[in-house]
Amino acid sequence: MIRIEHITKSFGYFRALKDVHCEINEGEFVSLLGANGAGKTTLIRILATLAKPSEGDVWIGDVSLKKHPMKIRSRIGVVSHFTYLYNDLSALENLRFFARMYLIADARPRIEALLTDVGLAPRQHDLVRTFSRGMQQRLALARALLHRPNILLLDEPFTGLDINAAGLLKELLQRLVREEVTVLLTSHDIDFALDYSQRILLLKNGELTIDIPSASADKNDILRILGDK
Repeated sequence: MIRIEHITKSFGYFRALKDVHCEINEGEFVSLLGANGAGKTTLIRILATLAKPSEGDVWIGDVSLKKHPMKIRSRIGVVSHFTYLYNDLSALENLRFFARMYLIADARPRIEALLTDVGLAPRQHDLVRTFSRGMQQRLALARALLHRPNILLLDEPFTGLDINAAGLLKELLQRLVREEVTVLLTSHDIDFALDYSQRILLLKNGELTIDIPSASADKNDILRILGDK
């Protein structure tokens, strides 16, 4: 379980997050909605241990993010706008490199399976700099899953994906949830959130204004809240 306990994040006088608190259950698929600048990426970065909260804490099970960020880091996978890939290495070489960083013994079967899962097995020997943005995003997902994390954080993962790649990603995310991986995904796509996630969170001006099961959510209500100034 992820417990977000009264998180506030300030940049000077600007508060990007304001007393955000909620719980996300193990194996739950949660969509985090909000307009640009609402605080979605900031929250993801805090959960990923890439930024520190100004106030509050996050607990993964019984582990505090503030006190033990390295323990948290080993349990999460992150896909963000920055892929963390090496352009002058092939897809296969990138995954081998990260497998060594994660100290994964006999990583070959895992790498082969992930390359197949993300549809890049035929291009595994090609340099990443020859890949489209969508292909790099898919390889970044494989990187994030290498060490079998039980929490996957994704910041706008469908950006740059074509229809086929987006469909493949949706299928993979659903499979991960069946395997009890917790998925938290930021998106602007309300229809996707309603159709695929189990729960919806909505940030507005740094405040958590909606936290409800997707089955209970109303698209018009979400649009109204997003549109209100």
